[in-house]
Amino acid sequence: MPLYEYQCEECGLNFEVRQKFTDAPIKVCGRCGGAVKKQISQTAFTLKGGGWYDQGYTHGESCHSSASKASSSACASCPKAVNS
Repeated sequence: MPLYEYQCEECGLNFEVRQKFTDAPIKVCGRCGGAVKKQISQTAFTLKGGGWYDQGYTHGESCHSSASKASSSACASCPKAVNS
């Protein structure tokens, strides 16, 4: 379940709540009863290592420009050609 961050507009309390995607957002502060606002926070998701973006897309040549020069129907810089 995702972890959502809220901030009370009255007392300034910051708190986190685990909620399902289908759960309604929290509206009231548990400490003072004031209105709360959902915060936008940084996720822990990161892309590391090699991957699709590192297989033919970072070399500056587009697949279509290389394909016209190549004798086969697939170009050498396309991921499909690199992986086969």
